[in-house]
Amino acid sequence: MAKRAAPPVTTILLVRHGQTPTTGKVLPGRARGLHLADAGVAQAERAAERIAALRQVDAVYCSPLERARETAAPIARARGLRPKVEPGLLECDFGDWTGRELKQLMKLPEWGTVQRSPSTFRFPGGESFSEMQHRIVGALERLRAAHPGGTVVAVSHADPIKAAIAHAVGTPLDLFQRIVVSTCSITAIAWSAGGPIVLTVNSTGGPLSELQPS
Repeated sequence: MAKRAAPPVTTILLVRHGQTPTTGKVLPGRARGLHLADAGVAQAERAAERIAALRQVDAVYCSPLERARETAAPIARARGLRPKVEPGLLECDFGDWTGRELKQLMKLPEWGTVQRSPSTFRFPGGESFSEMQHRIVGALERLRAAHPGGTVVAVSHADPIKAAIAHAVGTPLDLFQRIVVSTCSITAIAWSAGGPIVLTVNSTGGPLSELQPS
């Protein structure tokens, strides 16, 4: 009997959007109208240069929010592609916390739960971390299935990317806050026959061409 061929490896580059005027100060969530700062535009251009050096990029997807679209635009342009919106890459729905200053949120008793036991927390009027993780993992599975053997860029947000990393390495969601995902950093996850393999996390410089499963 002939051996069944192993499914081809698909690699997804998860890119966090670039810096905005409120990065590190406000929890913007899904609020509309937030654009990249000048520094964020420069970060997106640098990410585009790094990704442009790869041998293969089949598609560029992004969250519907402006800051993600603006980060995806130069990446797609450098590869001669048009970015496609994937709703599953959207930021977590922070509900009533949307738009509030982080320094004020940190004073709330619920903040400790967000940091130490996020799997138990639902944002008032919004999404739970568990729902967010289920959503981002499902979106990545759709992209993987749509591009077997390919390389795909997915521009998203810090918390969804951190949740995707935790899922890929088998880390409990309650530990996902220990993962750092900086603005315009690149995280690479490859899907092989044995499941996801994390190639790099929070990469902000250097070539990406050597990324491959060991």
